[in-house]
Parts: sequence; C-alpha cells; structure tokens
Amino acid sequence: MALLELAAHARSQGPEVRDRAQAEHRVSTSETARCAPLSLTEIAQAQALSVAYLEQIFAKLRRAGIVESARGPGGGYRLARPLEGIMIGAVIDAVDESISATRCGADAAGCVAGQRCRTHDLWAELGQQIDLFLRGISLADVLDGHVCGRAMPPRAP
Repeated sequence: MALLELAAHARSQGPEVRDRAQAEHRVSTSETARCAPLSLTEIAQAQALSVAYLEQIFAKLRRAGIVESARGPGGGYRLARPLEGIMIGAVIDAVDESISATRCGADAAGCVAGQRCRTHDLWAELGQQIDLFLRGISLADVLDGHVCGRAMPPRAP
C-alpha cells in the first residue's frame, strides 16, 4: 500500500521517543504538518509502482482529505491527519475501490442466469465483515504491527 510509505516517512520524521506508548502517539496533527513531503517518485520506487498510477491514487486521497500536497522544489505529499485517525476503510473508500467477495453487485439481477446463487448471502456477508474490519484498523495500527488478533470470533448462538 503506497500510503504506508508516506505514513512510515511521517513516523520517521517525528521526534525520538523513549517508550512504546509515546511511539504510538508521536505523530500528532502539528507534527504531521511539519513532516517533509515525500515525492511520488520516491513512493513509486519504494513500492515498484508507476508514478502515473500514484498520481491518480494520490489525487483521490487529497480530495478525501487524507493527504495534502506541497508544490515546488522538494514538494510532494504528506499526511493531512495523524496516523491514528486514518482508517484503512476510509482509504479504500477514497480511492473508489470495492472489496467484494461476490461477482455480482447489490443491484444486479443475480449471480447465475438471473437468479441469486445459494451462497450469495454468505459471500455478501463476508464482504461486509471485511469492510467493518478495515474501518477499525488505522495506518498507525499497521505500522505498529497491531493488526493480528483483531478479528472477532462469532457470537455464540
């Protein structure tokens, strides 16, 4: 995820910290604004992506208020909000990506020959669970390795 390059850059630009709790909260709004911008070329090289593709993605992220741009020499992008306030689900929404476990849309007539398949609801519900999970994970969680163990077991019937 190209945005993680920017998040890691913001984290590395922050002040040195002495303990884990301080590390988790060191990128405040003011520190994010002071962070030097990172160019799309640098992000493209780190992620093995084309600059043209990143220009499209980062334009959408900027319109959503997730990143802000800096023009001129040494320009590029920086996070517009603290890492803890940028949820992965919001990033996916911003770039108009869909996480769907079914091949048919919500408004589609059906899965097979105009009929809903027997497993449609199963896969539709899985897609909703993925969406809920990603809305609860921030960029800080990913960078800090706090993603494992976050999935919730089903409630007992």
